[in-house]
Amino acid sequence: MLSPQRPDPGPVQSAHDRVYRALRHQIMHGELAPGRALTLRGIGRQFGVSMTPAREAARRLVAEGALTMSASGRVTTPELSPDRIEELAALRALIEVELASRALPRAHMAMIDRMRLVNASIAEVIVKRDAVGYLRLNLEFHRMLYLRAQAPAMLAMAETVWLQLGPTMRALYGRMGRTEPPSGHRAILAALEAGDEPGLRLAVRTDVTQGLRLILMGEGGGR
Repeated sequence: MLSPQRPDPGPVQSAHDRVYRALRHQIMHGELAPGRALTLRGIGRQFGVSMTPAREAARRLVAEGALTMSASGRVTTPELSPDRIEELAALRALIEVELASRALPRAHMAMIDRMRLVNASIAEVIVKRDAVGYLRLNLEFHRMLYLRAQAPAMLAMAETVWLQLGPTMRALYGRMGRTEPPSGHRAILAALEAGDEPGLRLAVRTDVTQGLRLILMGEGGGR
């Protein structure tokens, strides 16, 4: 006797993955503010999918710390406490310094030139006070370097931290009084060009932690 044929799960999985990736991108780049309430129905409408892929995408993002879900099923972007921001900044310093160190032997001038171009684009979005554009380009600057580390598990950990910080960073950077790209980026580029590993480690550590701490202390600025 033939067993009943099961429906092909492929389309559902594809829709769920599409929604997950799109929402993840929005959260990481600060397109959603902290404490923003989302509904599964609203997510489904936004991406043109049913409740099932919307629910599965939300659950994956909850597991990554990018969203929170109450006992009643209410989904929101997290509102991070100062202690939690400090913890995530410390994680960035640990992971990203190591990624940069591993990337240095594989760095080349073409990559450094591309990073310099991204940094010039950061200057343009700062003039426009575009916080979302700033976050996106800032992460692109760092990711471009870290990809050269050839350490995918470590890079995935860094991206999870970026994901958890995304909405909060948007709120903090939205108040930035910058007129030029972060000085830490110039130090990173200089250390890369010189092949200076201690200088690169210091530049990355300073860039990913100092700005957040200044903001938390109420002194303004930030990365």
